Amino acid sequence: MTEQISAEITDPGAWLGPDIQAGDEDWIRHLSAEALADLDAALRHVQKAGLQIPFGKEDFPLNACAAELAALLPEVQNGLGFRVLRGIPRDKYSDAECELLYWGIGVHIGSPVSQNDRGHLLGHVLDEDRSYDDPSARGYQTAQRMDFHCDLLPVDVLGLFCLHQAKSGGESHLVSSLTVHNVLRRERPDLLDVTYQPFHLDWRDEEPDGEQPWYAIPMFSAADGQVTSRFTSRQYLQSCERFGAEYTITDAQTECLDLVQQIANRPELQVSFRLQEGDIQLVNNHTTMHARDAFEDYDDPALKRHLLRMWIALSNDMRRPLSPELDCRYKWVEAGGIPLKESAAG
Repeated sequence: MTEQISAEITDPGAWLGPDIQAGDEDWIRHLSAEALADLDAALRHVQKAGLQIPFGKEDFPLNACAAELAALLPEVQNGLGFRVLRGIPRDKYSDAECELLYWGIGVHIGSPVSQNDRGHLLGHVLDEDRSYDDPSARGYQTAQRMDFHCDLLPVDVLGLFCLHQAKSGGESHLVSSLTVHNVLRRERPDLLDVTYQPFHLDWRDEEPDGEQPWYAIPMFSAADGQVTSRFTSRQYLQSCERFGAEYTITDAQTECLDLVQQIANRPELQVSFRLQEGDIQLVNNHTTMHARDAFEDYDDPALKRHLLRMWIALSNDMRRPLSPELDCRYKWVEAGGIPLKESAAG
């Protein structure tokens, strides 16, 4: 029988926005001077060796910084479900050096996996003049608002490094998926039941070779008493109708998704902030949903809003237990992420 949680969730990850917003010292962590010196030395080591991404943890030796990251990770996994790491002097490093620094931090957290069928391990979140009308476009390639969602694969940690801020807009918003679960339980238990049923989603032309172009997973699932959220941007559900009427989102599912967005956008639930250049946002992709406001870029292409993204898989002893219903997705995390398609490779 499929596991479903019917009781109120009281984990630290089931937080309310104002409580978090008021105590930013709890979720913004400043790297120490020793950690920053550690990072700088590791960067110079990589540069001297002529290494490029992907390089391994052993190629980016950290001491003080590794200890601070190790202390931070349980807070992301078992605490609030997110942290902002601050202190990297953005004006000290070029864009290319920031990529090396960020990758080095990522491999000390876990194993970065491929984010698309082009095999990108380090993704670039910036406006590529695409829109949701394009069935192969993904939200991070647009300047449009992105509603509350979890990232596509059930990776353990979503990391974002802010290279450049937008001219205006682009604020970040986070909400606890566990708190949303609690609100649904109180207000619409019938729709909470719907979230545990399979939803059809579109691969949006990134399905691995030999796979069908859609998949079916629940939006909420549970394993060993722990809830996991897989709420994904609406476009992935709506465009699935192109494969046939049987894959069209149902009225009950639409009502459910509408209510989840309405709940997530309540001021008393969410925390909002603007990433500073050099900030690293780490989010538990199983328990925390994120959203982004639409933004306006500078005319100069070199100043466009630009974030670096990593999908990071943790070791088995660190990761959250997942329902077998997510195996069809997690198998790709274990395989190293979204595989490079032959068409993309060509």
